[in-house]
Amino acid sequence: MKTLHFCKYHGAGNDFVLIDNRDNKNSLSNEEVALLCHRRLGIGADGLMLLEKSNNSDFEMVYYNSDGRKASMCGNGGRCIVAFAKHLNIIDKQTSFEAYDGIHSAEIIEWYNNCGIIKLGMDISANIEPCLKGWKVDTGSPHYVEFIDDDITKYDVVNNGRRLRYNNVFHPHGTNVDFISQINDNEIFATTYERGVEDETLSCGTGVTASALIYNQMKNTPDGNYEIKVHTKGGLFSVYFKKTNENYTDIYLQGPVTLVFEGDIALP
Repeated sequence: MKTLHFCKYHGAGNDFVLIDNRDNKNSLSNEEVALLCHRRLGIGADGLMLLEKSNNSDFEMVYYNSDGRKASMCGNGGRCIVAFAKHLNIIDKQTSFEAYDGIHSAEIIEWYNNCGIIKLGMDISANIEPCLKGWKVDTGSPHYVEFIDDDITKYDVVNNGRRLRYNNVFHPHGTNVDFISQINDNEIFATTYERGVEDETLSCGTGVTASALIYNQMKNTPDGNYEIKVHTKGGLFSVYFKKTNENYTDIYLQGPVTLVFEGDIALP
C-alpha cells in the first residue's frame, strides 16, 4: 500500500487532484487515477495532475481525465496547477510551464489564502469552422459549440452533449460539447459536456475559451482586441484575444482558483 500527499483545487467548480511529482516517485496507473478521481471511492475530481520538473520552463503539467487516461490541455487545470506551484513556492506572480500542447505563460492577478484570480495564456492560434448546427474549434482540446435560444440553465446538457460528443463527425476521438446563450453584448453563459469526464462540468477552461471565440465569430465583429465575459454554473471568466482576418491569437483565460483541502490518501 502506498500513500500519496495531494492538494485539491477547483477553478470555478472544475475540480482537480494535484500531486507534486518533481522527484518522479509517484507513478500512477490509469486505474489508480480513476480511483482517486472517483467521487465515492476516492478524493473526487474532474481530473488529476502531476506537477513534474521541466527542462524548458518552471514545471511540467501532466494531466489525466477522471477516467484515468492522459488528456490534452485543460484550461482550468492549467490555472489550478499555477496556484499549486505558488503553494509549493516554485513561482511568484508570473510563470511559464510545459503542457501537452506546448509552453504556457500565466500570471497571478490576485492572491489571498491560497486562492486567487489567475490569467492563463492559451498559446494557440484558433481557427473556427462551421459544423452541424454550430461550430468547432480546437482551443488546446477540441470543442463543438452550439447557440441555444431557450433558457440555457434548464437545457439538458448531459443528454444533448453526450449525443453530440459521439457524433460520427468527430470520429474517432470525439469532442467536448458546449452550449451558449447571450446575456448582454460581449457577455454570455456557457455550459460544457466534457469528454473523459463524460458528464457536465460546472465549468471548462478550454470550453469557456471556445465559447467566447465562437460567440465573437457569430457577431461578425471587425478586427481588434476583445474581452468576452463568460458566466458558467461554477463562476465568471474573462477571455481576452486579438482577432485578425477571422483568426484568433493572443488568447488569455482569466478566472478564479480555490484551494479546497490538502491531505494524504492510501492506495491499495
